Amino acid sequence: MPAQNIQQLSAIIVDDELYGRENLKQILVAYCPEIEILGLANSVVRAKELVSQVNPEVVFLDINMPVLDGFDFLEEYDERSFMVVFVSAHEEFGINAVKAGAVDYILKPISIKELKQTVKKLLSLQQKVIRVETAQQPDKLVIPYTHGFKVLVIDDIIRLEADGCYTTITTNDGKNIIVSRTLKDFEDTLSKDKFFRTHKSHLINLKYIKDYSNLSGNNVTMTDGSRVEISRRKAPDFIQKVKSFLKTV
Repeated sequence: MPAQNIQQLSAIIVDDELYGRENLKQILVAYCPEIEILGLANSVVRAKELVSQVNPEVVFLDINMPVLDGFDFLEEYDERSFMVVFVSAHEEFGINAVKAGAVDYILKPISIKELKQTVKKLLSLQQKVIRVETAQQPDKLVIPYTHGFKVLVIDDIIRLEADGCYTTITTNDGKNIIVSRTLKDFEDTLSKDKFFRTHKSHLINLKYIKDYSNLSGNNVTMTDGSRVEISRRKAPDFIQKVKSFLKTV
């Protein structure tokens, strides 16, 4: 019988305890061939090095670690290019894990059945991630959506907001669409003549600016009523960009 092609996700394991790292690795190798282990890390510092070296698609992350814990590790990334699965002996961190944008939260001792379900979830999410790119028409944007993809008219996008490795797109019909891609992906794709990165978490369409104020910090109000922060460092570039934009419309 010919060997079947198995879709694989690359991963690293982060746990300060040797047994925790090796045990999870052995279970994944034995029961989850869809996961390719690229490395093991015993600290947040080593985990950061591994992420830079191997660029994993998944990080299996312990929470309770000395000096820097799992949440400290995630705070090092304004935008994450990897999915996160927390693996912990402590049940009380579940809510914080959700807030941190984790795909799943597995309790130790590890249930093989639960781990296999988590891997299915990871694969499902990965399959939905269609590379964010413009369609053949330069005014369209293709994004992963539910069980397929959705085509958005770029001109209808009011703003985009980062949330870890996810981005929320707000359109002028009042919809908020959550996409499993980073804000930087969109920043690199969308026209810099029309869109401006005001802050590490916000990318706005200059067409939908309603007003700007520097009375208490730098803020812009969009036509949907939302207020978006503009970092002090980017304020001068923002004002210049708006002036240039208004000359073209």
